[in-house]
Amino acid sequence: MEERPETELISIPATPRVSTPEIQTPSGQRSPRPASKETKSSAWTPTSFISPRFLSPIGTPMKRVLINMKGYLEEVGHLTKLNPQDAWLPITESRNGNAHYAAFHNLNAGVGFQALVLPVAFAFLGWSWGILALTIAYCWQLYTLWILVQLHEAVPGKRYNRYVELAQAAFGERLGVWLALFPTVYLSAGTATALILIGGETMKLFFQIVCGPLCTSNPLTTVEWYLVFTSLCIVLSQLPNLNSIAGLSLVGAVTAITYSTMVWVLSVSQERPPMISYEPLSLPSSAAAFFSVMNALGIVAFAFRGHNLVLEIQATMPSTFKHPAHVPMWRGAKVAYFFIAMCLFPVAIGGFWAYGNLMPSGGILNALYGFHSHDIPRGLLALAFLLVVFNCLSSFQIYSMPVFDSFEAGYTSRTNRPCSIWVRSGFRVFYGFVNFFIGVALPFLSSLAGLLGGLTLPVTFAYPCFMWVLIKRPTKYSFNWYFNWILGWLGIAFSLAFSIGGVWSIVNDGLKLKFFKPN
Repeated sequence: MEERPETELISIPATPRVSTPEIQTPSGQRSPRPASKETKSSAWTPTSFISPRFLSPIGTPMKRVLINMKGYLEEVGHLTKLNPQDAWLPITESRNGNAHYAAFHNLNAGVGFQALVLPVAFAFLGWSWGILALTIAYCWQLYTLWILVQLHEAVPGKRYNRYVELAQAAFGERLGVWLALFPTVYLSAGTATALILIGGETMKLFFQIVCGPLCTSNPLTTVEWYLVFTSLCIVLSQLPNLNSIAGLSLVGAVTAITYSTMVWVLSVSQERPPMISYEPLSLPSSAAAFFSVMNALGIVAFAFRGHNLVLEIQATMPSTFKHPAHVPMWRGAKVAYFFIAMCLFPVAIGGFWAYGNLMPSGGILNALYGFHSHDIPRGLLALAFLLVVFNCLSSFQIYSMPVFDSFEAGYTSRTNRPCSIWVRSGFRVFYGFVNFFIGVALPFLSSLAGLLGGLTLPVTFAYPCFMWVLIKRPTKYSFNWYFNWILGWLGIAFSLAFSIGGVWSIVNDGLKLKFFKPN
């Protein structure tokens, strides 16, 4: 056999302007690399020194190693510093998310029971102010959502995987915790408790509709239904991380869209009640009218929850220098918020058109059951209630995940090891029953939509604007600078006003927003 000359092993000459046509990454994938063109760039990167001019005096084997290293560093995101503890925590344990997962999670977090009380706000605001407030709130929160998506990797080499981490980067370590920790935990835990109340009451009504006169003489009490719903939530909460509940988020998104559409279509298709009026409800004093309007605006603000989960959802996605996570995240968020608009606006407008200021404080589903329970087939009503139960079960998981993450972060930081299955399960059982006992002790939490909207409004409408200015540092006194400062302080002012309105409405017992009244 004729031996090949040894010189043929070197196939690429070490010339200054010729680069390898393709490289092979450590994962075994080949990525095409066209002939390099020397372009001047003011931005320095750790791979910028690996240039043809630098490589020209180096032998071909070393050149191949450096070019492969350059491609690999660009592929994995060369400057990203990963915290080893993140691999043990539920939010960042799995990073194989994509745009579809982002759409499912955002839809599940953004549409829920709070949408069904929007017609109550219209009863105090009227047509013009109600539609205007809903439109402004939607556009405002969509802008702050875009800010959060962009700030996830605002600093090269750092991923802000949680809302509190981004607040600490913007406001400082201590101030960031004080400003962001309470509203985010309050929003997550308060929403989970409200979901237990609403889910349990809905299961009770579903049982009454399906069973009818055949029900036993000793049916379950409302508290017992709360316990049944809590037990189901605890069973589903054993899924380990945020990516693992993507299927549940899909179920939650589909059920939310379905029952929202069913409720407003059934309401509009029925004959409107007599003596209906579309004038805002008149109250005995101007102070009462003012605070009721503030509470109604708080209900509108509470309809746009979920911003406390944006960074957490984005943290489940892989991010590289070439393929940053904000691209699929924003793609999924746009799809999700398109469907959110298709749910919120028809429910608010169609519900107010169908019932006017006769809308009960429980919202459109309560109105449908009260006004048309004998006109609509029991099967459709039962299906609507069942879809609400499924949606509450799914929403409980995604809103509880940041709390699970906090529990496990405290454990792993102390023990320097990941949580075992038993420890993780213990945390989640404990959290579920704590919410259950809070709901039993304070059963009016489901009526606090206005107050919840006021207290948590900065998370959605104010803090992202401040974070953009403090982290991105736009030119002082520019339009961008003024715009974000004004939006941020308006959000803080609205938060105070809406919170006062919510407290006033509860103290005066004039607008207790009960989703269902237990029988």
